Amino acid sequence: MTRAVWVGCALLGPLVMACGAPPHSDASADPDPSSGAGGHGGSGGTSTGWGGIGGSGGTGGGLPPLTGGGGIGGSLRDAGFGGAAGGGGPFVDGGTYTEAIVESEDSPPPLAGGTLAIIGGGARAAASDPDRDQVVAVDLNAMSIVSTAALARGDEPGRLVEDGGGRVHVALRSGRAVAVIDPNNGTILGRLPVCHQPRGLAYDAARDAIHVACAGGELVSYAAATGAPLRKLRLERDLRDVVIDGDRLLVSRYRAAELLVVESNGTVSAKLRPPAPPPVSPAPGVPPIAALSAVAWRTVASPDGGALMVYQLLKAGNVPTTPGGYGSGACGGIISTSVAHLRIDGAGFVVDDVAAILPVDLATTSSRAFAVAAGAWAPNRVNFTLQPFAYVNPPPSTNPPSRTSTCFLSGRSPLPPPISDAGIIAADGGVIRPTPPPPSVTPPGRVVALGFRSDSELVLQTREPATIVFGQRVLELPGRSRKHTGYELFHLATIGGIACASCHPEGHEDGQVWTFAGSGSRRTQSINGGISGTEPFHWNGDMNDFAKLAHDVFNSRMTGPSLSEEHVTSLFHWIDKIPRLEAPPADDLAAVERGRTLFNDGEVGCASCHSGEKFTNSANVSVGTDGMFQVPSLVGVAWRAPYMHQGCAATLADRFGACGGGDAHGKTSQLTAEQRADLIVYLETL
Repeated sequence: MTRAVWVGCALLGPLVMACGAPPHSDASADPDPSSGAGGHGGSGGTSTGWGGIGGSGGTGGGLPPLTGGGGIGGSLRDAGFGGAAGGGGPFVDGGTYTEAIVESEDSPPPLAGGTLAIIGGGARAAASDPDRDQVVAVDLNAMSIVSTAALARGDEPGRLVEDGGGRVHVALRSGRAVAVIDPNNGTILGRLPVCHQPRGLAYDAARDAIHVACAGGELVSYAAATGAPLRKLRLERDLRDVVIDGDRLLVSRYRAAELLVVESNGTVSAKLRPPAPPPVSPAPGVPPIAALSAVAWRTVASPDGGALMVYQLLKAGNVPTTPGGYGSGACGGIISTSVAHLRIDGAGFVVDDVAAILPVDLATTSSRAFAVAAGAWAPNRVNFTLQPFAYVNPPPSTNPPSRTSTCFLSGRSPLPPPISDAGIIAADGGVIRPTPPPPSVTPPGRVVALGFRSDSELVLQTREPATIVFGQRVLELPGRSRKHTGYELFHLATIGGIACASCHPEGHEDGQVWTFAGSGSRRTQSINGGISGTEPFHWNGDMNDFAKLAHDVFNSRMTGPSLSEEHVTSLFHWIDKIPRLEAPPADDLAAVERGRTLFNDGEVGCASCHSGEKFTNSANVSVGTDGMFQVPSLVGVAWRAPYMHQGCAATLADRFGACGGGDAHGKTSQLTAEQRADLIVYLETL
């Protein structure tokens, strides 16, 4: 059965389909010259264990440059992890980007997604618009605007939730507050200064409380009706979303792609992470490499308990730097999308290879079917295999979790037709419920958020143009255009199935260490806070200017389209204006000043290299770590663990340990433990 469910090859209940290949097809008998077929599936697992590992994929064909799919797992209910993708066909140029240059007078913020909430019992939607600093309430039946709440310039509204009284609470990502809004008339009822960087929030009906997760590590709770503070916990940094799970809270960490289980007494009792897939060899003779879970773009409550998390799965080992080395499509690249059902009792599932590059939002139905917004899709896309969003009917949750794949290579139409009302008969005899009808129009802009009004009605939010799409109707939201060519390029999915924002989510970095063939381990570098004047680029300084970086990385390794000099300049302009993450507030100001004095002490020597506004002299130097490397900027260093070019230091304190280069990297061996602590406190304020 190869029938698609909205997107190319898809998961139909517990059945795993290979990438464009029929089950157990043989690569040598592949009739399709455009891509190799999948290999044979592995042997099946037990009723409670893993399925077999799928066979290796066939060799890719010519055009487009798509690899063969991995073989399907051996069991329907306990499917094995798909086999390694086959080799790609000849490298194909990513085309030429021809869009006219457009730059709004002020750069729009990077894409974060998840800015839509269905409210009023399904009658309305509330949409945050971080480009225009407003929140718009929409009547979904009449498809008309009910109200518009104008916020302060630069507030950057993000996640939002409705409380039991019909008020809407909105996290102001750059406004240091949560805004409380009456959606009936757009009145701002209050601004609550909960923390410096509010991110996710959830309404706790049992307590009539709002819980807010903050990037700085604060978890703040307040009374929904009055705003009165109830509790403030200090957890780990980089918090993202909050899910109510009975008496517990499940709080996601963005780049780590994990859930902190917070008990009712405020203690963290456990951490939940998506189970890792079996290591896969990228090529014959190469040792198997484990994939890494990272960048949990969105986490939402699952209707049967626990949470659904959409995240990126990274194949961070032995990455080629040759043309097309970063990937050849949605299957087989170095970054793919997965969705995991995580529960405290260990039950769940993982769905790999979801066809959504930059999975910026996730929504679920009452039956746990889910939709994922593909933030890298755009109407002017260069990768025509992509769709604006993916819809998946997941397998049952099991313990241990089952693992399946929706490996996607085909599906050229803007939106495949819906399945008939009769449903689909699955291979195991079960009947899969009909999928909800997709919107009847192609979204006019990039899908940044989505939500189910009912199990069969999906609402989309787009940007440029800013609209709400529901059924056959499109409602344009108020405000001027914020289109910026640099923004569009940064979030554009290439033929290689990757975007700049895949490794630099929200204009920052993924917190990961990648191993590049011939170069070794490299920690993803930060690009926020201004890159102008920090040339040359990359750890070894091999990119003399941004034009070379754009060609060698975007156009060549990522198989992106060729860019004119003007397009490269626009991309540079937008990246150069990405604001740095504000440093967490220091508790001990005296320690900050003592650390500042040590930093500028000539004997210690920090400021001899980390100088100027961006705390770098942009030189290649040896600091006792086996090579000459670029001096990184220290602006925002508190957010950038792990440290050093190979990520060997898990914390700033570890940087002063064995892997930091000793006294070749600033003379710090004479410092006491208290002095090192003061220096770290100061560094975290930069």
